[in-house]
Amino acid sequence: MNRKTIHVIALSGSLRKASTNTALLRAARELAPDGMELEIVELGDLPFFNEDVEKAGVPAAVTALSEKIRRADAVLLATPEYNFSFSGVLKNALDWLSRPSSGTPLAGKPAGIVGAGAGFGTARAQAQLRLVCQALDMVTLNKPEVLVTQTWSRFDAQGQLTDAPTRDVLTAFMARFGDWIERQTRTEQQLKEVVA
Repeated sequence: MNRKTIHVIALSGSLRKASTNTALLRAARELAPDGMELEIVELGDLPFFNEDVEKAGVPAAVTALSEKIRRADAVLLATPEYNFSFSGVLKNALDWLSRPSSGTPLAGKPAGIVGAGAGFGTARAQAQLRLVCQALDMVTLNKPEVLVTQTWSRFDAQGQLTDAPTRDVLTAFMARFGDWIERQTRTEQQLKEVVA
């Protein structure tokens, strides 16, 4: 059977140049199974969500992100943990993408969540993010979880994920994510055929 290439848009909740969450997404791209393409999209150009701005015209950066997600098979979100929750950068992007003016491209979209942080490996941030994804009608992969702790010992100075056990966990997650996306896509297609 010929497998279709799975296209995943990856969003990091950190804008920092040396972000371990962006580094985690680069590692996910490297460790992705055959047939999966992972495109990391920067969120730094998105303005703060403001209905006045929206009414004046959806910003080009929002439209571009919305189109990329609409064309993608799935989304992978990497979040740091700030004050027991996920970052404002990621929340801002999700707020823009939830709006009818952006076409709500996240609704029904399969999503994976990963995170890297010094303390609890973003467990609390991921729990909060799952609630928001649920509100946006996204379908999130719940297991396995990727909660990278003690990031100073897992990544080298160049931002490469060097810790072998963490690489193994991420490899297993990406394989499961790919299989799960295919199942979600088949289920969605079957539902469309029943309705048609």
